[in-house]
Amino acid sequence: MGCRSVDAEGDRAGVSKRPPETQQPETRLVTGGRRPEWTELPTGGGIVNPPVWRASTCLFDSVADLERACAAPDDGLFYGRRGTPTQWSLAEALTELEPGAAGTKLFPSGVAAIATALMAVLKPGDELLMVDSTYEPTRAFCRKVLAPLGIATRYYDPLIGGGIAGLIGDNTRAIFMESPGSLSFEVQDVPAICAAARARGLVTLLDNTWATPLYFPAIEKGVDLSILSCTKYVVGHSDAMLGSVTASPEYWEALKATTYAFGQCVSPDDAYLAGRGLRTLAVRLAQHDASAQRIAAWLADQPQVARVLHPAFPSCPGHDAWARDFKGASGLFAFTLQGGDRKAAAALIDGLKLFGIGFSWGGYESLALPVDPRSIRTATQWQAEGPTIRLHIGLENADDLIADLAAGLDRYTRALG
Repeated sequence: MGCRSVDAEGDRAGVSKRPPETQQPETRLVTGGRRPEWTELPTGGGIVNPPVWRASTCLFDSVADLERACAAPDDGLFYGRRGTPTQWSLAEALTELEPGAAGTKLFPSGVAAIATALMAVLKPGDELLMVDSTYEPTRAFCRKVLAPLGIATRYYDPLIGGGIAGLIGDNTRAIFMESPGSLSFEVQDVPAICAAARARGLVTLLDNTWATPLYFPAIEKGVDLSILSCTKYVVGHSDAMLGSVTASPEYWEALKATTYAFGQCVSPDDAYLAGRGLRTLAVRLAQHDASAQRIAAWLADQPQVARVLHPAFPSCPGHDAWARDFKGASGLFAFTLQGGDRKAAAALIDGLKLFGIGFSWGGYESLALPVDPRSIRTATQWQAEGPTIRLHIGLENADDLIADLAAGLDRYTRALG
């Protein structure tokens, strides 16, 4: 049987067949990417989930079929690197979460997604405006890859909003946002920044991992390239690495071309895990949100805590933008201790029973991590009363997590003497 028997109309690499506006987001999480041609059997009936298609070589029924495939390699099975229905299903479902999007490409990690998105829109001689609160690997990519290529990066205050227009120069080509920042949690005025960018013909990119398109539909808000580390909430179970970039119509072709040129592709097994995780994203995020807000409110009342950095709280920088633009919050936030040092913070974290110590977030398990944004800021200064601890609130019972943190704060107090 030739591989083109699973062909569908149009480019299958992440383009939605049904206008996403026809259903609510929670429904699209369930229905997206489950085309009949991927789930139904020729003999009748079918299955719920698109199966795992593992493939490198694809076979064709004739030379004529091969030639047609070479003329339009995005229209069906062509070669494993171009994907199979397993990857197409996930990409299409992610596209349907972003009203106005043209398509989605998948990557082996969030960093790979960020890197490819930047390379799709920048060339030597360009300047990139990068938010100062960005994820450290994004900053490292700018320093280690973009700079040697002759692409300059200038960092800006995450709270600049529409004032970013004053930073745009003759060579500025793109503006990168991360809202909220994943260490210090400033919420950016994304619509205002996008408006300033469009007025000057610039492209905008957003790391939208914290909120996901469920809580912040980035393309609808004016973003050109919406980036996710799907490793986090989309996968949801801490067992697969994956990234995605969803593009507006204006930048879809550039994203496709760059993705193919760099040979970016993802394992069908990882794509399957992400597709499975995506189906429960709405209920998981709601639980992460509810528990995190409850625990953050409890922490705010503790005498050992100087500040809670949670976008849903009025004390968080940029909270007004969050209240205006976001449909919810996730489970990631931070708090700063009153005084103390690294040793005291370690006493708090090391004895926690329900919080793991590790990077990443978005899984079902809770995590605690000491962070220090001071070491990576260049355009703004980060000041804190004491050590800062980032928490990811998982799906455990909130009362149990509060009890664990209460014991940790007691250890912190004793460590202070």
